[in-house]
Amino acid sequence: MQILCGDEIAFGPGKADLLEAIAREGSISGAGRALGISYRRTWQLVDMMNRCWSERLVETLHGGGRERGARVTPFGENVLAHYRRAEARLAEEAAASLAGLMRDLRPAPLPAKAGAGSPAAAATNEDRAGKPRR
Repeated sequence: MQILCGDEIAFGPGKADLLEAIAREGSISGAGRALGISYRRTWQLVDMMNRCWSERLVETLHGGGRERGARVTPFGENVLAHYRRAEARLAEEAAASLAGLMRDLRPAPLPAKAGAGSPAAAATNEDRAGKPRR
């Protein structure tokens, strides 16, 4: 599930993972390293999130010691919690719908019936270049 802001992705599964990593690591660059995302890309994602929402999702902390790095704001925690709940509900609904579909799905396709006018016969009579065989 992705939430759009204009043509940009304001939030999605990757950004949710990034917020969780920032909360865990206490820094944007540390979160990027933990997720295998480049420093530049991590900052771009945070910037996009912060520009798309009415409040910042991540704030940087300046200073020394324990007071430096980054943190997910209370607003960001709220967005993340709502997103994860919606994601879980969508997954449950999708699983139920797919279960209904899978009930009627064959384990393998039936064999093709080769007849003069069937699409399977026509496909069999064409070579890889798309020309009819003679």
